[in-house]
Amino acid sequence: MIKIKRALLSVADKTGIVKLAKVLKEFDCEIISTGGTKAVLEDAGISVTDISVVTGNSEAFAGRMKTLSFNIGSALLFDREKDWKEAEELAIDPIDLVVCNLYPFAAVKQKGAELPELIENIDIGGPTMIRAGAKNYKYVAVVTDIADYRNIIAELKINKGSLSLETRWELMRKTFNYTADYDSLIASTMDELAGSRSLRFHFRMGKKLRYGENSHQEGYLFRETGAENSLYDMKVLHGKEISYNNMADIHSAIEAVHDLKNQGCAIIKHNNPCGLAEGRDQREVFANAWAGDPVSAYGSIIAFNKPVSKATAEFLQLDNKIRTLRKFVEVIVAPGFSAAALDYLFKHKNLRIIEFDSQNYKPGSEQKKITGALLVQSCDNKLYDKLESVTEIGFTIEKDIDLIEFGINTVKQIRSNAIVIVRRTKDGGCHLLGMGAGQPNRIVSTKLAIEKAVENLTRDYNGTDLTKYTAKEIAASILVSDAFFPFADNVELAGNAGIRKIIQPGGSIRDKAVIKKCDELGIAMLFTGIRHFKH
Repeated sequence: MIKIKRALLSVADKTGIVKLAKVLKEFDCEIISTGGTKAVLEDAGISVTDISVVTGNSEAFAGRMKTLSFNIGSALLFDREKDWKEAEELAIDPIDLVVCNLYPFAAVKQKGAELPELIENIDIGGPTMIRAGAKNYKYVAVVTDIADYRNIIAELKINKGSLSLETRWELMRKTFNYTADYDSLIASTMDELAGSRSLRFHFRMGKKLRYGENSHQEGYLFRETGAENSLYDMKVLHGKEISYNNMADIHSAIEAVHDLKNQGCAIIKHNNPCGLAEGRDQREVFANAWAGDPVSAYGSIIAFNKPVSKATAEFLQLDNKIRTLRKFVEVIVAPGFSAAALDYLFKHKNLRIIEFDSQNYKPGSEQKKITGALLVQSCDNKLYDKLESVTEIGFTIEKDIDLIEFGINTVKQIRSNAIVIVRRTKDGGCHLLGMGAGQPNRIVSTKLAIEKAVENLTRDYNGTDLTKYTAKEIAASILVSDAFFPFADNVELAGNAGIRKIIQPGGSIRDKAVIKKCDELGIAMLFTGIRHFKH
């Protein structure tokens, strides 16, 4: 424990500083302060020693020089056990606590300030002081975060004006992270202004996951410093530990339901939606999503964009006496759950139940680490540039706009080459009927999507004329491609399967041949002008 006998308070953000200073005074602590901070404290009736008394110099150069001095640096840095004699000879009195937050460079940048204002908001004395104090944490406490004032005050009161080594160690680590982030932002901003972009990332609070991509690999989850609505902060309400793959699929699931306007449900397997649906009734939406691929839905990650009701949860049949009818899933993530839904879901001891609102998903940029390099791109947050009907048979855009937008939103969630077939549900919603993903050849993706659509329709039908039913439903569906068709073979394959509406970006040198094939087969085609590769 060290007694806080002398403290240096110099903060850009004055929030809470008076309350902290008053507690320090309760334990007869001398407070040294500068300019604006000193004025705030004195206005509150707190006696303060001006920094110039310690430095031997007045503030200068419009405040650019305040705390930089041999006396301040020495008071923070000298080793209290080894250097005390030398400190006495130099008339250096120790400083035991530094409370300092730095000039608001980030806030000034965010408001679009020009270079001169940015330069004036680069703190020099502050980082020097807090780094010096942090280096000497065995004897000095450094507080840089206003959020820590409450705990510091509580500890001072419990320990009668003293702070523990454990606290000082924690504050030291926080300080060096703080200055690292501060300098990183300044450096990258100056590079940006010079037209030479640089990136520095800071992720902390790493926690071990159940395992990595495979069970013999270790996995960790880190929180990005300063990120709003980080997935790191999701609430795990129930279930066993989260794995690396779970986190990757949870992100994909949240991404898939983020743009759905009505009740939405995504069922994710290996980073692809094997089921996706939206509509008015949540349980029906869940059932429609599940119908997209009931086999692949086994062991899946499921996301909803609205709080989950008990009726929706009961679709899983977790308490069915026939065990084979119980639906096994790994994770359910939603903005919330009714109390009755949670009671029901808790029947499955291993099922991870996570609270996170997909509306808090705020895509900024995407990064991919490759060998010795980093790829960065802006997020794919645009559905289409245009909706241009290019065939003799016109595309019923106004009538089908909800299904059109659902189909494009679906295909952009799926790994390329991607083909999806979407249709309306009986209750007026939309769902994924068939999907072909991740194939190096687009025609293979088209075949897979058609095969899955036919398989789902076969399973869905209870009548006596399956052929007629399948033909009718396929004709009412829309096939969507994430990129243009390089040849007419995809159109021919789709047309032979009964598809009568196709959406694609357009832009191929063979667009005329593709459109001609559509006209020959009686297919309506829509160009969007936007490609949606997802690698």
